[in-house]
Amino acid sequence: MNEAVVITIDGPSGSGKGTVAGLLASTLQWHLLDSGALYRVLALAAQKHNVALDDEHALATLATDLDVQFVLDSDSNSQRIVLEKSDVTDTIRNETVGAHASQIAVLPAVRAGLLRRQQDFQQAPGLIADGRDMGTVVFAEAPLKVFLTASAEERARRRYLQLKDKGETVTLTSLLEEIRARDERDTNRSIAPLKPADDAIILDSTTMTIEQVLERILSEVAVRSLAG
Repeated sequence: MNEAVVITIDGPSGSGKGTVAGLLASTLQWHLLDSGALYRVLALAAQKHNVALDDEHALATLATDLDVQFVLDSDSNSQRIVLEKSDVTDTIRNETVGAHASQIAVLPAVRAGLLRRQQDFQQAPGLIADGRDMGTVVFAEAPLKVFLTASAEERARRRYLQLKDKGETVTLTSLLEEIRARDERDTNRSIAPLKPADDAIILDSTTMTIEQVLERILSEVAVRSLAG
């Protein structure tokens, strides 16, 4: 590990951690790591390089050397994901890539390879790391760890509005069931379960705006003198 400062933002799906992480990275002009996208990017890279999804050794090697960048568009505060110089932001979101990502995520050597690749993102002036085990596993020594959560009902509502804006037909009930099931899987998995680090600041964003969450985290950054 080098001396570049890391701020971790962990939490369940729909808590707003991705949006907050992007805004925080943009505000501080730091690097950004969207760890949740890495397995999808790796699955896409495996497809591109004709690596079989059950070839654990080859996948682990690919994971360690994965040429991926998370690029912030300062005008729109949106994030683009670039794999080997190609924008794959939308490509990695299709169902096939998602299924392949789930298949390779259970392989121990792949997880170890991606662990090292994630830690490579720790570069000056600093890193905002967004995920589910950033503060507990990947950057356990980070000086500021945030665990961002919200009620399952509120997270389902947010997801419902996002999908509705995209023209997709979904029901709030089905989304709520999906989120509760995912929470159950994430918190009870044997490897790196979803939980706050012992020294994490827990923020419940159920009744908070994104701006309020960002302001709260920036106040912690200032108190700890983490940014120049």
